[in-house]
Amino acid sequence: MKSVLVFYVSRRGHTARVARTICESITASGGRAEMMEIREAVHEGVDWSRYDVVAVGAPVIYGTYDKEVFQFVADNRDALDGKPNSFFNVSVVARNPEKATVEGNRYMQKFLQRSAWKPKEAKVIAGKVDYPAWPWYDVLMIQMIMKMTNGPTDRRAVIDYTDWDDVRAYGRHLLSLA
Repeated sequence: MKSVLVFYVSRRGHTARVARTICESITASGGRAEMMEIREAVHEGVDWSRYDVVAVGAPVIYGTYDKEVFQFVADNRDALDGKPNSFFNVSVVARNPEKATVEGNRYMQKFLQRSAWKPKEAKVIAGKVDYPAWPWYDVLMIQMIMKMTNGPTDRRAVIDYTDWDDVRAYGRHLLSLA
């Protein structure tokens, strides 16, 4: 049975939900999938030999990624490169079709330029606006960004832009890399 390990960072839970959906899709397709939060991987270690494919996922927060993502991929570059691999980001700007591609998503391009690890594949996934769940400072910052990009600014708005069928297809694709 082919196996995939999905590493992820999630700030408010949406990227974890994306990782879980990827894993469910892999399992439904006859593979074995596990997800591991990057902090857990750093503290507990990883038995890389158990997996045929690895993916790393991270949300874009205020135009960048958590520094732990860059540190993790730098520290594990050889292990990542030793397997078929992929990086995915979760970004609300990907709600716009032109920014939902690797080439059109400037945050993906920043990652690919800045990262010590160069993933073999990359995927952009649209995120979620969830003003009621966010602390006031996130609401204000995101509202400002949304105002500049013609996005929703209503503090009551909860809008999931994620194409869940596409996320499941990405999981099946990862399994096919093994």
